Amino acid sequence: METLERLFAEKLLKVKAIKLQPANPFTWASGWKSPIYCDNRKTLSYPSLRNFVKIEISRLILEKFGQVDAIAGVATGAIPQGALVADELNLPFVYVRSKPKDHGLENLIEGELRPGMKVVVIEDLVSTGGSSLKAVEALRQNGCEVIGMVASFTYGFQVAVEAFKAANVKLLTLTNYEAVLKVALDTDYIAEEDIEVLQAWRKDPANWNVK
Repeated sequence: METLERLFAEKLLKVKAIKLQPANPFTWASGWKSPIYCDNRKTLSYPSLRNFVKIEISRLILEKFGQVDAIAGVATGAIPQGALVADELNLPFVYVRSKPKDHGLENLIEGELRPGMKVVVIEDLVSTGGSSLKAVEALRQNGCEVIGMVASFTYGFQVAVEAFKAANVKLLTLTNYEAVLKVALDTDYIAEEDIEVLQAWRKDPANWNVK
């Protein structure tokens, strides 16, 4: 029986939501060179895959977090997934901007929450954890209790692991970097010699460059 991590990794690779190019790396917005690119927005274009994400995130929330009063999506990538999950669970939904809107009500959180509400945050992917945890902090400052976060994918950077631990946020994911590499190797998407390059990148992504 396939694990959720492997099954979702297979689905992401199949629709090219994740691409691996060890010899021809991508450039992230941060300027980092990366042999992998993940775009979970692609899952929205495939109804069966979109439904899979909705159901599996909802299942994890019900199994792992108990009472939940609201769902919060991190803008912009996790807004659609968050809204789908909130609809599935029949819960209120809000989303958290990266910074307050510069006009109108200047909201940082869009939607309505009450102090004391137990909130689960939905994220599309976790890299360093910075933007994800900024959303958590905004919700906490709004008087809510963030009981956890569910993301579609995590790179598993040590800096993120430590940041989530320091912020006391439980993070669950549908799949992760290790599962993607295992599936990619098993399906001949990458070669055995690529694994060393891909693992080296994750250890120090800020300073990595293809040799």
